[in-house]
Amino acid sequence: MASQDDWQAGVLNDLVAQGVPDGRGGPPGSAAPSSPAPASPAPASPAPPAGPAGAVAPAGAVAPAGPPTPSTPPSAPPAPRAPAPGPSSARAPAPAASRPPGPTAPTAPTPPSAAPEPTPVPGAATRPARRPLHGDPPLRRVLRTLRTVLGSSAARGVADATATAEQVQQPVTTGRQIVVTSIRGGAGKTTVAALLSRTFVHYRHDPVLAMEADSALGTLPTRLGATSVRWTCADVAGLVTPSMRLTDITGYLVALDDRGWLLPGSRGDIGAPVDIPTYRTVVMALRRFFAVTVVDCETLPGEVARTALVTAHACVLVAPATVEGVASTATVLAWMSSLPKQVLRGTVVALTCSAPDQVLDVRRAERELREAGVEVVVIPYDRHLAAGGVISAPLLGAETRVAATRLAGIALDRAVGRGAGGEPAGRRTPVEQRGQARTEDRRP
Repeated sequence: MASQDDWQAGVLNDLVAQGVPDGRGGPPGSAAPSSPAPASPAPASPAPPAGPAGAVAPAGAVAPAGPPTPSTPPSAPPAPRAPAPGPSSARAPAPAASRPPGPTAPTAPTPPSAAPEPTPVPGAATRPARRPLHGDPPLRRVLRTLRTVLGSSAARGVADATATAEQVQQPVTTGRQIVVTSIRGGAGKTTVAALLSRTFVHYRHDPVLAMEADSALGTLPTRLGATSVRWTCADVAGLVTPSMRLTDITGYLVALDDRGWLLPGSRGDIGAPVDIPTYRTVVMALRRFFAVTVVDCETLPGEVARTALVTAHACVLVAPATVEGVASTATVLAWMSSLPKQVLRGTVVALTCSAPDQVLDVRRAERELREAGVEVVVIPYDRHLAAGGVISAPLLGAETRVAATRLAGIALDRAVGRGAGGEPAGRRTPVEQRGQARTEDRRP
């Protein structure tokens, strides 16, 4: 028994002395504990305790599993790590390729590449057979010059012109909208609108806009000298935003030669869509950019015209200087009396003469129409206006220029509230009274 204990003790001493983890120079069973986990010496620690002879036999039974191997396996640990970079590198571009576009792309403004092509204005390329006529015949101009030089009424004429100019140049706190409409076509509505636009641009230094809100084939671009149009009321209605400035708005307008601006209603198409929502959107958006906006509206009783009467600051009702025209105007004024009071108080009637010899008693017609509480301005016959085409201010007759300036002053007075709300119905300003006196002096 003592010899057996000595033999076991000798074996254990040899194992400890030679080193179990290394597995060299010892018995075959000493290499078994090193193969499962080279980093952990836990299998070697149970060996030192003494036990029966059968305790060593299992250690020797594990040895035939294979020859001694180095402590670090050559291929087992790298095997799972080698394919790991492959899938990660292959999957790395996938999220970048499938990434959705940034949120700024959908919120970008409408690109200007969708702008319509410029459309030539009908009649802009037509050359007249001869140069345009002056509004006054040569003899009338000579006689007027002689009266101005030799007569004593020059001082009164200068005073009247100064008072009228001050009336047109009066300051406005917000943009004023003046609507020009008529009872029927052919009354000279577009011509009067162009005259008002030219007059306001001539006397005022702030921006002035001429807007066409007629669904028919309007001629306002032709009368104002525009050669081509691009954007219309319907286009601008879908583009304007509250954050726009004047420099942004003018990019959609037509710049005129006299510093004015034009917004056409169509590109020369009949039946262009100028409806009530479009009209309201454009007027409310552009009103704050322009001191005066002259709107060439459709004829009464159209829906847009009736809407414009209620929403405008002033209205110019154009009628031909004929018996039928005066009678129709009286009927319309009676109908307007049923509307809110500011509509009739802000209305000015413009009687246009389309022939040099008038059969109508214009003096009596003015008196009858004034009984409705409106002011009446007579636009005399002018050869330059009757010929059509572009309106040139230097070619207008003297009486036509005076009448256009007077009409602009009265309309702006109504727009700012002096004649519309501040003045009782039927009461005229001093400029209006002097204009009436001149009209009576010219009548037999």
